[in-house]
Amino acid sequence: MRRRLALLPLLLASALGCSEPEGPWVLKWEDDFDGASGALPNAANWRFDVGTDWGNAQLEYDTDRASNASLDGAGHLVITARQESFQGRSYTSARITTQGKQEFKYGRIEARIKLPTGRGIWPAFWLLGANEDVVGWPQSGEIDVMEYRGQEPSYVHGTLHGPGYSGANGMTRRFVLEDGRFDGGFHDFTVEWDEDQIKWKVDGRLYHEIKRSYVPGRWVFDHPFYIILNVAVGGGYVGPPDGSTTFPQAMLVDWVRVYGR
Repeated sequence: MRRRLALLPLLLASALGCSEPEGPWVLKWEDDFDGASGALPNAANWRFDVGTDWGNAQLEYDTDRASNASLDGAGHLVITARQESFQGRSYTSARITTQGKQEFKYGRIEARIKLPTGRGIWPAFWLLGANEDVVGWPQSGEIDVMEYRGQEPSYVHGTLHGPGYSGANGMTRRFVLEDGRFDGGFHDFTVEWDEDQIKWKVDGRLYHEIKRSYVPGRWVFDHPFYIILNVAVGGGYVGPPDGSTTFPQAMLVDWVRVYGR
C-alpha cells in the first residue's frame, strides 16, 4: 500500500515534465537577503573578491562598493554591472563568495535569480573547491550551477570542470526556456550533488546529469566547495559588449539555500 502511494507523486511529476523528486532534503543554510536598501550582503555569509581578470579576460573591475552589490530593501541581493572608468577599467561589477565563511560538501544547492541581458554580460552562480588555493584549478573542481550569455536570454548552461575536463572541454549542457527569457522573471537554479553524481535543474526540471563514471579524468567532488555569485562583463565566454548593450545591468538574487539529506 505504501509502495503504491509513493508512486503517485512520481507519476504526476512525469506527467508535468518535472524531474523525479528525491530526498528527503533538510535545510542546512540560507540567505534571503533581508535588510535595508543599500546594505551590503551579510558579512557572516559573504566576502567580496576585489580585482579584475580572474583568468577569463573579463573587462570589469570587481569592487566591494554598495553601488555594485547591495540589498534592495525588498528581499533581494542586486549585483550591478556599470559602464564607468574605475581602476583602469571601463566597467565595474561585483563578485561575492562564501569562501572561508560557508562551505559545503554534498547537498542540494539552489538560488532563485532574475538575470540581466545584453551582449557581453556574463552572470554566474557557481561552486569552487575550497582547496583551490592549495591544489590549483581545475584540480580543485568547479560546478557551474548556472552560467549565462546575455546575448542569449533564453538559454542557461550547467557545466562541470575537473582535471581532464576543464575550460572549453568542460562537461556542459544547455537548458532552453521555451516560453520566455531569463531576464523576464525569477527562476530556480539547482544542483543536487552526491558522492557519485551531480544533477542540474531549472525550475525543478532535470536537464543535465553527470555520474562519477562519466568523467574522462579524476572525480574531484568529494570535499567542501564554496558558493560564488557574480556578473562579469566581457571575457572569452561572451565576448565584449557592443553598441546594443545598455548599462547598468543587474542580476537580482531572491535567495540562496543549501539542503542536506
